[in-house]
Amino acid sequence: MNRFKIGLSSYLKATVVLAVDVIVSLIASICVLMFVYAIAPSVHSSLRFVLLWMASATGASVLAFYFSRAYRLIIRYSTLREFGKLSLAVFIKDVILLLVMLSVAFSNPYVSYSLISYLVLIDFFVTLGALVVVRVMMLWFYQFVTRRINAEQRKVQVLVYGTGGKAASLVTRLRNSKQYHIVGFLKYGSEYKNQILAGLPIYYFNDSADVAALSRKFGFDGILFAHQSEAREEKSRLIVYCQEVGLKMYIAPSIDEMTDGKLPNSGIRKIKIDDLLGRSEIKISMDEIKAGVAGKTVLVTGAAGSIGSELCRQLVKLGVGELVMLDNAETPLHNVRLEFEDNYPGLKFTPVIGDVRQEERLDYVFRRFRPQIVFHAAAYKHVPLMEENPCEAVLVNVIGSRNVADKCIEYDVEKMVMISTDKAVNPTNIMGCTKRLAEIYVQSLGLAIESGEHKGRTQFVTTRFGNVLGSNGSVIPRFTEQIEKGGPVTVTDPEIRRFFMTIPEACRLVMEAATMVTETQIFVFDMGTPIKIADLAKNMIQLAGYEVDKDIRIEYTGLRPGEKLYEEVLATKENTIPTAHDRIFVAKVRKYCYRDISDTIDRLKQLSRAVTIPEMVILMKETVPEFKSKHSVFEKYDK
Repeated sequence: MNRFKIGLSSYLKATVVLAVDVIVSLIASICVLMFVYAIAPSVHSSLRFVLLWMASATGASVLAFYFSRAYRLIIRYSTLREFGKLSLAVFIKDVILLLVMLSVAFSNPYVSYSLISYLVLIDFFVTLGALVVVRVMMLWFYQFVTRRINAEQRKVQVLVYGTGGKAASLVTRLRNSKQYHIVGFLKYGSEYKNQILAGLPIYYFNDSADVAALSRKFGFDGILFAHQSEAREEKSRLIVYCQEVGLKMYIAPSIDEMTDGKLPNSGIRKIKIDDLLGRSEIKISMDEIKAGVAGKTVLVTGAAGSIGSELCRQLVKLGVGELVMLDNAETPLHNVRLEFEDNYPGLKFTPVIGDVRQEERLDYVFRRFRPQIVFHAAAYKHVPLMEENPCEAVLVNVIGSRNVADKCIEYDVEKMVMISTDKAVNPTNIMGCTKRLAEIYVQSLGLAIESGEHKGRTQFVTTRFGNVLGSNGSVIPRFTEQIEKGGPVTVTDPEIRRFFMTIPEACRLVMEAATMVTETQIFVFDMGTPIKIADLAKNMIQLAGYEVDKDIRIEYTGLRPGEKLYEEVLATKENTIPTAHDRIFVAKVRKYCYRDISDTIDRLKQLSRAVTIPEMVILMKETVPEFKSKHSVFEKYDK
């Protein structure tokens, strides 16, 4: 594209325009002479006269166009005023030509004055007409070329990272893209130096200086990764170099963005922090999962939330017979409904406004739809807010979970899958303890059924995982909002670390665990390596194109009530039992007597409804002795 710009500027140089004008003027004069001799062959002619005419026309043209400055007219801004100046230049040319030719005629009796006058007069109109036509053509060509250049400039110029099949296929997919233009490929190391792939050159880099040099030389805008895994592999190298150089980073759509088995025509987007924090794609037993849910009625509580809505999306792809979406948040559930109406027109689904705390409403939902599988994702999850509203945390997370589990038994549901959290492990806050209490109730109920102590056939499975990337109200959307406002980005502590998992990844593991269950179990997931939140904030600021502490600063605010500096590692050899899936483990947890825990939860319900906070919290700590409050007013109730 830079070559086009250079060529276009050369094409429009004044000296080039002068040369074109002189050549056109000379050709016009030659044509005039040939025309006159063609229509009047009896007119006297000689080689000397023809050569003199051509020489005079050339000299007159150079003098006229040079001194009139007609060649300095900016063609792309030509108006009638410029036409007048061009006419003056042609007039000067023909005056000079007339004087020269008349002086020759004066000493040559064979050449008539009238012939010269006719030739010059015709030459004026022919030359002016020819120049106007050429100028118009030049203007048209200039506009045509600039339109092409502008069209290309509006596209984002990218280098595709890698030389594999996925990278090469992007050339075909983006060939007719109106947004992106691939200018070549980029690979680490000089192995593919001076080679061509899919008709485009392969460039290489070894360090940040190489990336900067390529950017300066070829003027591309960014790097396009064909897959998330490649971006993750380069997060400590090429991603850092691009941030240093100021290049944008893009990623092609993942397999999760496929519709009817086809990728979008473009679907290219900027790299998000989620792309760099996720891990390699999880292999799950799709056939087994499909066999477990295909054609069945599935109820999802908390269906408008981050996890609940993604569960619904993945269940649709597995061929559920009917999907019931229960949530108490009106607007989010309405938005989910609109999404599913647009994207899944053939799906039988029903959004239901309801609260898991209301037994009567739950009874209506179970009685009307008769779900065969229930995914229970409804919960209050924000730690500081639940520390300030402990009674509501108990009513939703504990009593609500018991209500759902009891209805599963009453209406003969095949399987209930409860979504829990890593904060239930050695909880330090109200939210984590309420989720642990919900786990205890569901597990004790399932064990009571297995032992014959309680009637029912429902299988209960609980899944624990850590923070999910991009969930509503989580740290990443919060940081994004703060960055958009210009900062500061607030982090509680420089050393705070958290485990993260993408929402689709978490949901796939939940469904996989649901197919593995043979008895009442609590499954935990391999959460990978904990991430320093301060580093997360720095990466997000840099990905947004800003410099940390120069454009946007990071502000440390201190740990909030109930907040841990480090989350518990979910899967270790000491606290889990391995399964057939290398990312899923069975938690080793203490078993509770169903009758005892049922009585305890009855008492918690009474205390929470009466808003008797001290007694309620003390009972929670007695029931879950590992619950030790941190940075909280409830520390005084710890033994």
